[in-house]
Amino acid sequence: MDFLKPRYIPMSRRRRIYEGKAKVLYEGPEPGTLIQHFKDDATAFNAKKHEIIEGKGVLNNRISEYVFQHLNEIGVPTHFIRRLNMREQLIREVEIIPLEVVVRNVAAGTTPDSCVTFALSLNKPVKPAQLCETLVRALLSPKIAPRPAAPPRSSPWPPSGRTGRRP
Repeated sequence: MDFLKPRYIPMSRRRRIYEGKAKVLYEGPEPGTLIQHFKDDATAFNAKKHEIIEGKGVLNNRISEYVFQHLNEIGVPTHFIRRLNMREQLIREVEIIPLEVVVRNVAAGTTPDSCVTFALSLNKPVKPAQLCETLVRALLSPKIAPRPAAPPRSSPWPPSGRTGRRP
């Protein structure tokens, strides 16, 4: 049977493989596949604070689908096969890389200075609205460019004596 064809078995009849803070993994319809279910649970402070946010799982599912589809399109292999419904995805069973990516609405720490330094290293103008996309494309590009050399000491960067370090 082709695992790309729909064959839905209700979650109550599937064997649960793993449950984490945000997702539950169930056995998939074919060997080597899993069903990933996105939960509405939200935790903070190492799970000391726990809330249910209605619709969080739906949003996480759609954001995950978007990111993994784009990674697949540029040749980065992922576990994602397809979205099944508003809360579930069909995925390949893989050994994970223990990496957590945190995305916030505010650039903090040394990120703003790093982005400006990166933009200057391109030796071409980059509009602020395009900076994030340019940086992400460079990071995900299959061609790894050499890291730009540090600017000479006489450079006006960083301006006004900023060092990029937080006080």
